[in-house]
Amino acid sequence: MIATYVAVILIAITLLSVYILGVLADSFYSTEKVKLFAKANIVSGLITEPDGMTDETRDSIARTLLGSNIRCIVVGKDLRALFDSNSDSDIVGKIVIREAINKCILKGEEAYVIGEGINEVKMLSAAVPLISGTRTFGAVYLAESIAGADAAVGDIRRNLIIFAIITSVLVAMLSLVLSLMTTAPIDNFISVSKEISKGNFSIRAKEKGASELQEMAKALNYMSQELEDFEQNRKKFVSDVSHELKTPLATIKLICDSIVTTDNPEPDMVKEFLGDLSEEVDRLTRLVERLLTLTKMDANQKVKEATPVDFTVMLKAIIRKLMPNAHAKNIMLYDDFGDISLEPVMLDYDKIWEAVYNVTDNAIKYTQEGGFVRVGLGIKNQMIVVTVEDNGQGIPDSEKEHIFDRFYRLDDSRARDTGGTGLGLAIAKEAVLLHGGEISVKDARNGGSIFTITIPYIRETAV
Repeated sequence: MIATYVAVILIAITLLSVYILGVLADSFYSTEKVKLFAKANIVSGLITEPDGMTDETRDSIARTLLGSNIRCIVVGKDLRALFDSNSDSDIVGKIVIREAINKCILKGEEAYVIGEGINEVKMLSAAVPLISGTRTFGAVYLAESIAGADAAVGDIRRNLIIFAIITSVLVAMLSLVLSLMTTAPIDNFISVSKEISKGNFSIRAKEKGASELQEMAKALNYMSQELEDFEQNRKKFVSDVSHELKTPLATIKLICDSIVTTDNPEPDMVKEFLGDLSEEVDRLTRLVERLLTLTKMDANQKVKEATPVDFTVMLKAIIRKLMPNAHAKNIMLYDDFGDISLEPVMLDYDKIWEAVYNVTDNAIKYTQEGGFVRVGLGIKNQMIVVTVEDNGQGIPDSEKEHIFDRFYRLDDSRARDTGGTGLGLAIAKEAVLLHGGEISVKDARNGGSIFTITIPYIRETAV
C-alpha cells in the first residue's frame, strides 16, 4: 500500500514538474526573444542604406547595446560583416555564416535561433532584415547568452526534485500511519474471528478507527454476542433437559428398586407403585413430546403449511377442549368475542392452536378454584389480537421477562403437581414468532394476568 501511494505521488510530481519546467522555459525564452527583437529593430532603424555605417551610427548602436551582453553584427546582402560590437573580433569585411542571418536574408523577414555557442554556452540569436523600400540590403544580427535563464530553470528543476523527495517521504510516512490505522483493526478482526471459530465467544473486537471500521467491529461484536448468548442458551437447555429427565428417571429407579428389594410385596403395594410408575412415564412422554415440538419449530424457522383458518371456530374449539379442566377446578372458562366475524386467516393451524391452547391451559392451571379465565378476540391495525385473562395469583414484574423461557417455572413444586414441563409458554412464543407475531403478558386490572397474542391478519384472498 505504501509503495503504491509513493509511486502514484512520484508519477504525479514528475509529470507536473515536466509540465512546469516546459512552461517556465518557454516563458523565459519568449521574454528574451521579444527583448532581443526589440533591440534588433532599434538597431536596424539606425541603418537606412548599405553605406550608412558611419562612426555616428556605430556610436548609436553602441549606446543602444550599452549595459547588455548582446553582440551585434551588421552584414550586407553578400553576408560580409559591416559592423561587429565585439572589438576583439576581426570579422569585419569577412563573410559571416550564421543560421539566423541566412534565414533572414533568404526570406527577408525576422528569424531567431536557440543553440549552443562557444564553450557550449546556450545562445539566443535573432536577425532582422535591413530594408530600403522593397529591397533588402543586409541584416542586423544580435546574439545573447541565455545561461541565466537556463540557470533559473535548473534551480527550479532542483527545487522540484527536492520537493518531490520531501513529498515522497511525507507521503510514505503518512501512508505508513494510515496503513497501521487501517490494518491494525483488520488484524484485530482476524484475531477475534479466529478466537470465535475456536469457540471463544466472549472475545470482542476493538471499536476504533474510521466509521466503516467501527461499524465492522460492532457487527463482529454483535455476532460474537449472539453466538455467546446462543451457546449459553444451548448449555442451559441441555442442563434443563438433563434436570427434567433426571427427576422422573430417579423416581422410576426408586420405584423399581423398592419393588425388587421387597420380599413378597403386597398386591396393593405393587399396584400403587405401578400407578406411580405410570405417572412418571406419562411425565416423560409429555416432556419428550414438548421437546420434539420445539425442535421442529427451531428447524423450520418459518411457516410451511399456511391454510385458511376460521379463527373464531378455532378459539371456540380450544375452549371446548379445555372446559373439563376448568370444571374440575370450578373455574369459569368463557369467550368474550360475541358474534365477531373474520375472514379466513392464512396460518399454520396446528402451531397457532398449540400457542392459544398452551396459554389458556396455563391460565387454568395457575388460577385458584372459583376463578375465571376469559378468552377475547379483536382486530387492531390489521393484526388479530387474542387475549387470555385470568384472576389468578398474577406474575411478579421481575419474572415477566422469563416466563417464556424454556423450562422456566414460577413455582417448581406446584408445576410438578399440575404436570407442567415449563415448555408450554416457550412453545407458544415460538409458534407466534414463526407467524411474524408477538406474545406478551401484563397485570390484569383486578389481579391475575392478561396474555396477549398478536399475529398478522393475512386473508386468503391476499395470498
